[in-house]
Amino acid sequence: MDIEPGELTVGQLSQRSGVAISALHFYERQGLILSRRTSGNQRRYKRDTLRRVALVRIAQRVGVPLAEVAAILKLLPEKRTPTRADWERISECWQAELDRRILHLEQLRDDFKDCVGCGCLSLDRCALANPYDALAAKGPGPRRLMDNDGEPCHPGSCDPEKCA
Repeated sequence: MDIEPGELTVGQLSQRSGVAISALHFYERQGLILSRRTSGNQRRYKRDTLRRVALVRIAQRVGVPLAEVAAILKLLPEKRTPTRADWERISECWQAELDRRILHLEQLRDDFKDCVGCGCLSLDRCALANPYDALAAKGPGPRRLMDNDGEPCHPGSCDPEKCA
């Protein structure tokens, strides 16, 4: 069977990860995971590939583009199993981006029910919070959800010096 200790076949990787074999082949073509080929040209994956696949699935679930996932995974060592420190390092790499995404999701969930300062003036609260679209002078976009630098914030939670 040409399998070394600690290796998985594509079927075993699929079964354990819950990802279809066709998706694993796609991940490999995209450079997200690596395999070695046996003398019979069968794929063999190191067991730590399970963690990489888990990262890809979680990232996809929250809308992180595969290109971003691939860039992060390239920071992991190829010649050895990644350590906890390796995983911590790559987690820190996208901490700020994930925090921004979380804030955007919170804004959609919590703040969009009220006037966001986008200039549409379609809610009865807009006339009070943004009369005559006065926030247009601060720039484009939902000004009550952004600071003056265009960074996202919740209404009332930003630094007053930086918010519209």
